[in-house]
Amino acid sequence: MPLIHHLQLSLTKGIGPVLYRRLIEACGGVEEACHCSMKIMAQIEGIGSKRSDSILRALRESQLLAQEEFARSQQLGISIYCNEDEAYPILLRSIPDPPIVLYVRGDLQPRDLNAIAIVGSRKCSYYGREQAERFGALLAGGGFTILSGGARGTDSAAHRGAISHPQGRTIAVLGSGADVAYPPENAALFDQIATRGAIVSEYPLGTPPLAEHFPRRNRIVSGMSRGVLVTEAAERSGALITARQAADDHGRPVFALPGRVDNLMSAGPHQLIRDGATLTTCIDDILQNLGPLPDEVYHAYEIKTPNDESLSPEPGNDIEPAESPKPKSVTLTDSQNNLLEHFDAEELSVDQLIERTGLPASRILSDLTLLSLKGLVKRLDGQTYKRVK
Repeated sequence: MPLIHHLQLSLTKGIGPVLYRRLIEACGGVEEACHCSMKIMAQIEGIGSKRSDSILRALRESQLLAQEEFARSQQLGISIYCNEDEAYPILLRSIPDPPIVLYVRGDLQPRDLNAIAIVGSRKCSYYGREQAERFGALLAGGGFTILSGGARGTDSAAHRGAISHPQGRTIAVLGSGADVAYPPENAALFDQIATRGAIVSEYPLGTPPLAEHFPRRNRIVSGMSRGVLVTEAAERSGALITARQAADDHGRPVFALPGRVDNLMSAGPHQLIRDGATLTTCIDDILQNLGPLPDEVYHAYEIKTPNDESLSPEPGNDIEPAESPKPKSVTLTDSQNNLLEHFDAEELSVDQLIERTGLPASRILSDLTLLSLKGLVKRLDGQTYKRVK
């Protein structure tokens, strides 16, 4: 089972995402990497002869740890995914240092490709908390999954806003193990999130919330999202780290909410706006500036990218690049075909599709996401879609 080998490497002290990738490349595969020889280990950049002995010893010890970790995760109802698994987020694979494995309490769905991260201060003002919850609800109502870090303040408000919508989904990325509720007062909220999305972590089960984990956690929040909205944040805060990573490392658009000039928690968003982030006052500011999905997504679903010359729009055609490409080859499931048959020339809302098909909202939204990626439907506003002929 490939997963157990990925898990073994992830639990090996001294091996992070970069050395993990180099080790697999040097050995020719993940299983071979778990049985790496001293000679090969010593030749790997970043390990060398001085570290090879200790890492090799840790690698052998982690074999049993991986078996125990996998058994415990099953007992707790927590899934573990490696980058070979279909459920591993495609957007996350494209960042420079994706997690070796992801622990997931709840489930990840194809519709999570359309995810927006909402981040901000733990000590946000009433305004900041209100706006995080408001945008969480509005975006969730528009079919977006809301990503945040599960922390006090802004994060919690964004999660609560998302699940306040009947069909809303949200994902909390933790700086602790997926089985560790931090902050502890959010335990009940995490239970709700696990039924309406997922609790995600790269850290082994039982890992405490250490300070050094949170900057690493932030890259997952950014990497899994199509864009990052900063509501309130001081000039030096984790939210701004997430925003910088989104823009500089992951190529994601950054959105910032303006605030009172005498509120120190508005200094961060105002700085981002000066640096080129999109000033955001309503959901349309986000929808109009998201841009296309990364090319990796189009290739994964065998879809022509917006850069394909054959897809260049004619003058006056204002179809957004992210929603215009036609598929090279289209393979649809029965439920996706069923959904398309209900459109004809009409514009239909998600609620209308639920009523007509009898399918659950989660299935409808998941299929609509993939049909949109394949260029067969186009989202107009909120939860209204039309078929693309």
